Amino acid sequence: MADKSKNNSKFKSSSILDDISALHNINKPKNSRATGSEYETLAAAFLEQNGHTIITRNYRTRYGEIDIISKCNSTLVFTECKYRSSSKFGDPLEAVNLHKQQKICHTAMNFCVKYGYVNYPCRFDVIAIYKDGTIKHIKMRLNTLEFYD
Repeated sequence: MADKSKNNSKFKSSSILDDISALHNINKPKNSRATGSEYETLAAAFLEQNGHTIITRNYRTRYGEIDIISKCNSTLVFTECKYRSSSKFGDPLEAVNLHKQQKICHTAMNFCVKYGYVNYPCRFDVIAIYKDGTIKHIKMRLNTLEFYD
């Protein structure tokens, strides 16, 4: 991994902050998939506002799932999104462990081969969304896709 950068910030777009507030104020119970989907939508909007073009969301194979696949300039970006309403289960960034990273990498290789992106530079990102509206965006650049068993 040649380049690691971290962007920690309160997301200042009032529409996304309003969306987060609205999600917290809904009284009906939701399953974790529905909640995750709503926060993935916010993460996709965050990426678009930062110059990404969304290619697909929730790309699934037998190897695993990637929440968001996008292009930023000429780089293919595979993004895992995590949300936590509290720190009870740890920081959302901690949830992307080695096993999850391997699944994402394997799924990314499948996507690149299937859709002709094998010669594109790739990056693997994690977006963590916190209850207070803070978004952490971790970027990890790779020159080539690598997968280790």
